[in-house]
Amino acid sequence: MLPFLKKYKFFLLTMFVFSVVFLTISYQLLQPKKMLPIMNPADVNPELVDTTVQHISKYHTISDFSFTNQNGKIITQKDYEGKIYVADFFFTTCQSICPIMTKNMVDVQKAIRNNPKVMLLSHSVLPDQDSVPVLKKYALEKGVIDAKWNLVTGDKKAIYWIARKSYLAVKTASATEMYDMVHTENFILVDTKKRIRGFYDGTKIQDVKRLIEDIDFLSKEE
Repeated sequence: MLPFLKKYKFFLLTMFVFSVVFLTISYQLLQPKKMLPIMNPADVNPELVDTTVQHISKYHTISDFSFTNQNGKIITQKDYEGKIYVADFFFTTCQSICPIMTKNMVDVQKAIRNNPKVMLLSHSVLPDQDSVPVLKKYALEKGVIDAKWNLVTGDKKAIYWIARKSYLAVKTASATEMYDMVHTENFILVDTKKRIRGFYDGTKIQDVKRLIEDIDFLSKEE
């Protein structure tokens, strides 16, 4: 047996290496390719989607907007053109979920700081209270990087409308509730074509880690 092994050791070694390479490539090819869904209202749990848009099954995108950021600058869709971004809704005096969400969004900011493709957008749901100076003070306290993260205030109806109709961030049970308080833990991932690619619980570390991973994946995909 030993002479046989010596005689054919090069052949056997070659076959072994070939087998390892073949099995590795086969395993990688058989692994399901990661994909992020393109989310339309009809794809989302109806318990979380405004009743007036639940029927929309394709071509849903974030509507145009115009708000004012922490520096008094008007922020529109143009500022996010060609960008991947994460949107959420908060108010500066919130003592329940908002502090946790803001802390976790700061972690997202750290992760995307050197990625020119990605930005953040936080909408105040108490815009009358959260004036530009209030947002600026909050931004400084939390370490917001102006070039990466806009905290915006503006017309309350416009903010509540976009939260419910565009970002699908919170359900409205009836027309009378359209402008009732928006209070949601959702972080919404939006791609360069203004399409929603994922929802994440901004109060949960595991969801935030998943969001960061999905941002990285989307950055490479786009």
